Amino acid sequence: MLELLLKKVELTREKMIQVALEKGVSDKETIELSKELDRLLNEYEIKEKRK
Repeated sequence: MLELLLKKVELTREKMIQVALEKGVSDKETIELSKELDRLLNEYEIKEKRK
């Protein structure tokens, strides 16, 4: 489960960086991806503490 979550984190991070490079860091899509990345990282941290 944690491995899948880490994969999602990496994919979201890579996509966010690519979108930021193409559209800028203040573009709506970049911000939405950043929020999703934050959510995934928070979820990972919570699950990691429960181990």
